[in-house]
Amino acid sequence: MFELQTKKTRFATTNIALIGIFSALWVALNLTVAPLGFTLTHLPTIHSAIIFVTLLLVAWTTGQYGAASLVGTIGSVIVVLAGGPLPVLGFVPAALIFDLLLLLSHHKLNLKPVNVGIAVLASIICAYVAAVVNGLIILNLQLIFTLTIWAGWNILGAIIGFAITLPIIAALEKADVKKVKVE
Repeated sequence: MFELQTKKTRFATTNIALIGIFSALWVALNLTVAPLGFTLTHLPTIHSAIIFVTLLLVAWTTGQYGAASLVGTIGSVIVVLAGGPLPVLGFVPAALIFDLLLLLSHHKLNLKPVNVGIAVLASIICAYVAAVVNGLIILNLQLIFTLTIWAGWNILGAIIGFAITLPIIAALEKADVKKVKVE
């Protein structure tokens, strides 16, 4: 099994550190901003937005399969263990699917239209998955409400998260931040 791993499939020390940093960001945002957003709006939109900002940024910084899945899983487990909101668990399968869908662009998040399209599509699909898991399993919402209204607000959050993240990625690429060599 270890023979099948290459430099590209193994996590370098830098990527492990980035996964830790983005997991901490996931925890901090889910314990502070998400509950506040839900208290103010009673909608999942802000929660979904902060999730997808985090997932998109970790995918961009690492460019590696598995990073978003690890951040979603590690961050969600810590949030729940710390007494945070249970709906964060719905984003674990969403993060796993997000990682799989980004394989279509080889985890390249840049300003090329095809990569932007894949990232937007992955965000929308995964927001829908999170809405269904949260609505039906965790929050016990009605089926039709979950599949339409609740999912729609989650998708809006994913689109907002993408709209926040895209200019950040553009600015970082313009500043050549991605030029760090990982070996």
